Amino acid sequence: MKNMLRIASLVLALMMVFAVTAFAEGETGSITINDAVVGQTYTIYQILDLESYNASANAYAYKATTAWNTFINSEAIKGTYVEVDDQGYVTWKDGANAAAFAKAAQKYAKDNSIANQGSVTATTTTISFTGLDLGYYLVDTTLGTLCSLDTTNPNVTMKEKNEVPVNVKTVEEDSTGKYGEKNDADIGQTVNFKSTITAQAGAENYVFHDTMSAGLTYTGVTGITLNGTAVDASNYTVVAEELTDDCTFEVRFTQAFCDTLKANDQIVISYTATLNENAVIAGEGNPNTSKVSYGDSSNTKYTPDSQTKTYTWDVDVFKYTIKGETETALAGATFTLSKNADGSNPIALVSEGNNVYRVAKTGETGTVTEITTNTTGKFTIKGLDADTYYLTETAAPAGYNKLAGPVTVVIGENGVVNATTEAPQGVNEVKVLNQTGTELPSTGGIGTTIFYVVGGVLVVGAVALLIVRRRRNA
Repeated sequence: MKNMLRIASLVLALMMVFAVTAFAEGETGSITINDAVVGQTYTIYQILDLESYNASANAYAYKATTAWNTFINSEAIKGTYVEVDDQGYVTWKDGANAAAFAKAAQKYAKDNSIANQGSVTATTTTISFTGLDLGYYLVDTTLGTLCSLDTTNPNVTMKEKNEVPVNVKTVEEDSTGKYGEKNDADIGQTVNFKSTITAQAGAENYVFHDTMSAGLTYTGVTGITLNGTAVDASNYTVVAEELTDDCTFEVRFTQAFCDTLKANDQIVISYTATLNENAVIAGEGNPNTSKVSYGDSSNTKYTPDSQTKTYTWDVDVFKYTIKGETETALAGATFTLSKNADGSNPIALVSEGNNVYRVAKTGETGTVTEITTNTTGKFTIKGLDADTYYLTETAAPAGYNKLAGPVTVVIGENGVVNATTEAPQGVNEVKVLNQTGTELPSTGGIGTTIFYVVGGVLVVGAVALLIVRRRRNA
């Protein structure tokens, strides 16, 4: 009886093996990817052969393909991600990280030029690979994010869960401390920037690129955080020289760091620049543009540009007096400009000729703090923040009264000067009127006048006496 049971069990086992093998015999499979990203390239690699399988029993017999045998049996893979028995059958190791295995396989394929089993650039959101040998496949994508692994048994549908990284650049407005798309600044002022990269799992070759316009001088990266925690400098390299893409500087993240990123991790790069003497005054401002490159180095992709603008403004001043009903320019009036109402700490300026002055950079030589009007009575100061300034007359033209107090100059949003409710567009120039006095009455001594009067009386008297005497003699 026992022998009969053993024979029956053996026959049943043989039938099951035959059934599983026969089910896989001659089959081909397919991989369909839904929600594919148009323009991205998808490439498949067969890592394992599927000799046979029984889906209902979740029984699969895998062996490494010839191209991937070395990889599967390497010290980094065997025993860490998979187990390989004496006959070469491959099983998954409990608790192993499939995403890390996929990244290692992706790197191996590229480093060793492993042949793929198909490559398609998506023109629609659904792509398919058909006529595939049954097996365990790696699906790589130029998105530079998490690769997919799955078995064709015989057909499998994958959903593209990866998204491109997102880069958003902001700049600090110093008057509020808030970050946004634009700010105002004085020439010479330090401008603070932040770029936030929303990363994706399985990130590959992340490089941050920043391009500053001529009016901004890059001064350095001040810190990088990941989800609010400082990132050690060993995880990235800042490069600002010998760049080939015309950007000002790059932050190149190590692949080891990229491998740790999860979906929607936030990388924040903080850096600074100085608004310099080449800054555009008003107009289109001074742009700073950034982007992130990612993905397969042979097919690098870029995020859309993200841009901020830093603005700086100017003020025109006209010094005049009124003659009759005409505004007449005054030469010889001297002024300083300060952010203090009492005129202290006047702003250092550099003359650019033609009555134009700009705010000086820190440490710049040949600066002045006083401006004296010429016969036009006009001058311009440029490179100013949106702020309140005080124009103080330190010396008036000869014969004119010096102003009793400073003239307030308010530069508001979009560079509007001295806007009011009645005149929201402000003024084109700040007019400064000087008044002259008239000659005051004299209250001094009589001087020599009395002598002239007395002398005149004596002369008249002498003439009268002479006339009287002549008449008597006659």
